[in-house]
Amino acid sequence: MTWTFTHDLAAFRAAAGPAVAAEPVTNTMLLTVLDALGRRGPDAYGSAEPLFGWWTAADGGVAGALLCTPPYPLLIGALPGQAVRELGAALTAEPLLAGVEVLNARRRDAEALAAAWGRLSEVTEENRLYRLAGLLAPDPAPPGRARTATAADLPLLLDWTGAFKRETGQPGGASEASLRDRLSYGGVLLWEHAGTPVSMAGFFRPIGSVSRVGPVYTPPRLRGRGYAAGVTHAVSEAAYAAGSSEVLLFTDLANPTSNGVYQRLGYTPVEDRVEVAAL
Repeated sequence: MTWTFTHDLAAFRAAAGPAVAAEPVTNTMLLTVLDALGRRGPDAYGSAEPLFGWWTAADGGVAGALLCTPPYPLLIGALPGQAVRELGAALTAEPLLAGVEVLNARRRDAEALAAAWGRLSEVTEENRLYRLAGLLAPDPAPPGRARTATAADLPLLLDWTGAFKRETGQPGGASEASLRDRLSYGGVLLWEHAGTPVSMAGFFRPIGSVSRVGPVYTPPRLRGRGYAAGVTHAVSEAAYAAGSSEVLLFTDLANPTSNGVYQRLGYTPVEDRVEVAAL
């Protein structure tokens, strides 16, 4: 039983790809990051070299994986308990993990890893993964309608995506390459009222019949009018139309408004993930 770490994406895909794909709900973020790296290259998330790791069980099968695309956290997928314990030891001994400052993992795994890390740390973010159990229309319905964003909307999308990242404390800026990729498959919707965009939502390209909604953003001055519910309902329908049989989303547990909106649309909790940062 051992962890293997590398910068080699092809080696990671060959060794760990089937194990990651076997749990597409829990591993949804790993799958979308891997998809972006494959489509846009190793610098899809920044200039630093990505890091990959997988855990091999006693029977020789791979049963867990992780990756890191600096400056983003070390993203840890579904792991058996033994893999979590061994990763805790690797965090203090593996040279390729020496630069890791933030972990993103399922809550119970994050707690165990933080204890094993041997560094002062704190939980900086708590997110809940939701699965769409049955789509419900917003009630009351907001004024306006949804439409698919086009290349002509790119300046607005860059502005709103950048605002979303700043508001949620995500590193890096808005990526034109990422947005153009989403536009190529109709992956961004705008909610318009009186002919003016008032909210946006995106969805990731379906992978293994699973898609994840995000981001959802309404400028502060336009909030409280139901626009986010309208566009989330529309983008959920679009994800189904694109071939998804499962539609997911994450929301910050510190935002009770968004959690309430998504549950009223038919999203049900799956599990919590937390980010733990070294002090």
